[in-house]
Amino acid sequence: MDNTPDLLAQARAAFAAAGHTIENVRRDFPEWHRGRPHYALWALDVDIAPVRHAMQAAGNHLGGLLLDGYRRQAHVTLALCGFPCDTPQHADDFGPAALARQLAALEASGIEAFALHIGRLASFTSAPFLAVHDVDGGIARLRHALTGSAAEPGGAYTPHVTVGLYAGAWPTAEVLPRLDAFEAGPPLCCTIDGVSLMRYAAPDIGGPLETIGRFRFGHGFG
Repeated sequence: MDNTPDLLAQARAAFAAAGHTIENVRRDFPEWHRGRPHYALWALDVDIAPVRHAMQAAGNHLGGLLLDGYRRQAHVTLALCGFPCDTPQHADDFGPAALARQLAALEASGIEAFALHIGRLASFTSAPFLAVHDVDGGIARLRHALTGSAAEPGGAYTPHVTVGLYAGAWPTAEVLPRLDAFEAGPPLCCTIDGVSLMRYAAPDIGGPLETIGRFRFGHGFG
């Protein structure tokens, strides 16, 4: 069952109540990455022309509000992994054993290709996004395989395609009408036949994603 409308209503209420957006800054974050070069995540690759065009149109619509230089490709984050390494030493390291557990869970899930719809413009306090509707329940099944019953940090998981990052602490009461005025058009339908393990350079906020490997439904990881 697609609970996206309820999640979007919750996100909208939280955004309005926050009062201001979160200002993102372009700097290194050594206190977070501690010299570790990359951060990994599982995501759905939706970097296709219609979604790219929708992202660009949404970014242009919010001109003047977003941080310059956002280069992350269109994707739907499913689960955060951590900093890839051969021998984990920190709680947020991501080692071979953790990857093996997740791959085994994906294999056991027996999940098949499914559809999702990408629609209107909405926002978290840190970033505007295109809403993703899990019309076939495939995202929920993938997340159950990857994360089990683990709670989502920062609140309920809301599938989305990030458009960019806010460059200032803008009043949410002024941003909301701009979000609502965006002409999204008909929902974009994407067929998903696999899930990608991706990483990005930890010191580069909004930097591009690199695919490490891909689990194709019914075919395995490679």
